[in-house]
Amino acid sequence: MPNSFFSFKKFTIHHDRCAMKVGTDGVLLGAWTDVAHSKHLLDIGSGTGLVALMLAQRCTGEITGIEIDKEAVEQSRENVAASPWKERIEILWQDVRQYTPNDLYDTIVSNPPYFVDSLKCPDGQRNTARHSDTLDADQLIEKAASLLHPSGRFSVIIPSDLCERFIQTAASYGLHPSRHTQVITRPSLPPKRSLLEFRKEITACATDELLIELDRHVYSEAYIALTKDFYLKM
Repeated sequence: MPNSFFSFKKFTIHHDRCAMKVGTDGVLLGAWTDVAHSKHLLDIGSGTGLVALMLAQRCTGEITGIEIDKEAVEQSRENVAASPWKERIEILWQDVRQYTPNDLYDTIVSNPPYFVDSLKCPDGQRNTARHSDTLDADQLIEKAASLLHPSGRFSVIIPSDLCERFIQTAASYGLHPSRHTQVITRPSLPPKRSLLEFRKEITACATDELLIELDRHVYSEAYIALTKDFYLKM
């Protein structure tokens, strides 16, 4: 039976009541997102609260998480309340498509649902978290574009095979890639995930690759450098 919690260096995530558990995708997004000038941040589909907590550890801004699943909202609020940054993080139980804040965000992140055409499992809660018919890419991008400050940045992690389509859709809403890291799990394997950052202004897109493992449980220096402030054993 998997653990009901995952301990990081400065906080713990309990996730037994959340459809989506702590995973590498969320850790990558939380560690990779540029927060150098972030003051007002939004996490769309905040789940366990992992990414929001990682961003809070890395910056001094105010963070809002939006999650549609009630069980995940309740547990993520407990995770936040037990953290050192509870005063700076708010988790809302809401469909982001109906979210109308007073201010725009300089940083928006999302680890979105992505099993676009895959067979659904019997667990309705997990389906909501994993399938894009609840919030598809168009809706996510359109909403992010409407909530993003003119100088803000929108960052996501998605499967690499959806990358081209995601970039094309983003362009139709006036968002353009400014940074793209292709994530490779092992040497000689094709990229599995894409970390993408978008801006409203058109700039040169900085591209690179991140190798996670050199061999089983032997992590690359780049991956260790990216995640060492979070993982206990890094």
